[in-house]
Amino acid sequence: MQSLLPQQIQKVIEEFSKLPGIGSKSAERLTFFLLRSSKANPMSMSEALSSLKQDIKFCSVCQMVSTEEVCPVCLDRSRDTTTVLVVEEPLDLVAFEKSDYKGLYHVLHGVLSPIDGMGPEQLKISELITRCKSDDICELIIATDPDVEGEATATFLKQSLSGCVDKITRLAHGLPMGAEVEFADQVTLKAAVAGRREL
Repeated sequence: MQSLLPQQIQKVIEEFSKLPGIGSKSAERLTFFLLRSSKANPMSMSEALSSLKQDIKFCSVCQMVSTEEVCPVCLDRSRDTTTVLVVEEPLDLVAFEKSDYKGLYHVLHGVLSPIDGMGPEQLKISELITRCKSDDICELIIATDPDVEGEATATFLKQSLSGCVDKITRLAHGLPMGAEVEFADQVTLKAAVAGRREL
């Protein structure tokens, strides 16, 4: 049966449906909200999304999202360059910055999850291995979420980096199983870093 909706509306619904957590009904509601809302400006959203793809890049050192070749954290000379905290996503880095952690970071941009098509090649693991071989890193703190995928990723990193770094530790499980790092409070994150354990 041919759709009664114009092709332009169908296309927007299809694009919204590609986003995680957005089903077809939610995509339809978002599309019609943009169409009739006086507050939401589709042109502004289009420009913002275009800028997101054109102007944002990955830091050449830690893989954090940045507008520059090297992000402000990696440029900060007051930080401990011998300690690198490995996180899943950029928002995890933002969360740890509020916890008084003073080392450097590495952002994986996901975790190993074969069911979702996420293998080592889709993550920033090769960049981490190269970095560990070339930089003077004494300790690698693995701060992936304490769930099945996070644990599998931590184990894979330990196996891949055993000969490259003197000490590989894992965050203490002050974070409850199944929790996501970006939603943890500052006290929990600080305790998790302080109570990290060797893998």
